[in-house]
Amino acid sequence: MDAGGAKGKAKTDINVTPLIDIVLVLLIVFIVMVPGLSKAMKVVVPQVVQTSAPPKPDPNNILIQVDQDGTMTLQQDKTDADGLKAKLPDAVMLQPLNYRKVFLKVDEDVKFQAMVDVLDAIRVASETAKKKSLEQLDKFQGQDGGDVKVAVSLKKRIVAAPVS
Repeated sequence: MDAGGAKGKAKTDINVTPLIDIVLVLLIVFIVMVPGLSKAMKVVVPQVVQTSAPPKPDPNNILIQVDQDGTMTLQQDKTDADGLKAKLPDAVMLQPLNYRKVFLKVDEDVKFQAMVDVLDAIRVASETAKKKSLEQLDKFQGQDGGDVKVAVSLKKRIVAAPVS
């Protein structure tokens, strides 16, 4: 055992052999693990489709708009809540069975009650159309009228920032 240097004194060098052993083991561990860590997934990137004109709206879709002052529009006709309740069942009956949809566009400043009134009118129109369809059950070969599905969107006002 070599415990000393010249004239019986202790060595002041660090024994680096264990340090080199540890570093080599870590190097081997990282070399083995790195290929397993990188996993690639195949990604399908959506392609941009250029169209010359926007698609035409489907004439079977029913659009109801409620503006901030509470005026209601069924398709392009301005109406009130009672007129909406009168016209909506006939419009719903014109839609194909099981594909009855109503799109509701509401301004962000509309009172909540106005929106509830429109949704109630849609529900009543759905029930009325379903009853009429069930009366003519043999004509439609056993299909029921189906419920009306409602898609609601909120129109937000864009406020322009002052130019300074």
